[in-house]
Amino acid sequence: MIEKGMDPGVQKRPASPLGSLKWGLILTGVGLGLLVAFCLTTYVLGTTDDQSVPIYFGMIGICGGLGLVISYFFESKSLREFNK
Repeated sequence: MIEKGMDPGVQKRPASPLGSLKWGLILTGVGLGLLVAFCLTTYVLGTTDDQSVPIYFGMIGICGGLGLVISYFFESKSLREFNK
């Protein structure tokens, strides 16, 4: 790049706040899914460790997916306001 006269700093993309929002909502959803799964297996269902594994995976998937859906709505709203 230097031999061609290009500046290496120009090629860097700026950090996207929407990407940070997406990852924050996904991780929040996963954490919430773990908490809900723990409460379900411990207090509501009273299952053993072997029976609770599918509940944990299911709640992580559901709550992580909800985090992605919420992120989509925030991003689409932001893009609509940007394009006005």
